[in-house]
Amino acid sequence: GGLLRIIVGISGASGAIYGYTLLTRLRQNPDLEVHLILTRSAERTAHLEMGASASDFKSLAHFSYPLEDIGGRLASGSFLTAGMVIAPCSIHSMSSIAAGLSSNLLVRAADVCLKERRKLILLVRETPLHLGHLRTMVVLTEMGAIVAPPIPGFYQQPKSVQEIVDHSVERVLDLLAIPAPDARRWNGRSAQADE
Repeated sequence: GGLLRIIVGISGASGAIYGYTLLTRLRQNPDLEVHLILTRSAERTAHLEMGASASDFKSLAHFSYPLEDIGGRLASGSFLTAGMVIAPCSIHSMSSIAAGLSSNLLVRAADVCLKERRKLILLVRETPLHLGHLRTMVVLTEMGAIVAPPIPGFYQQPKSVQEIVDHSVERVLDLLAIPAPDARRWNGRSAQADE
């Protein structure tokens, strides 16, 4: 019983709207408890891209943690969670996780998910990818992470940036096994909300 705990990490890559939308969707589910780690780079990106402040993000989480809090509960495998999503995930954060460089809480919490065999989903935002990026993604996949770049799907004929973002976030919710009840899905002819 009890609430499912989900950790959301937001790093400084472009696409702060992915993290914001994920937090919004998670908050709509009364069975979830949302734990947020927002990097300083993410705060800058959110301000530049969305005009949003750190408190706009933190208000959507039940708990938020400073990046330096590497002795905090998210750094311990004994604190049970249902997994972690980093949305968006910078190449810097991705590489630190792959190398096990637990120098901040974002990387440490991700490392805990890997060692405890919990879901770790990385919305890596970079293109094109050089061989080092691809090799790092292979290493992370071998370690059990899910590398899920937010690639837009166009079969649902999105009319806005938000609809494109929603599509990627709905796929993340599917991966977490907490599907959105209103997710639009491909049925072989067109995309429609589940009836």
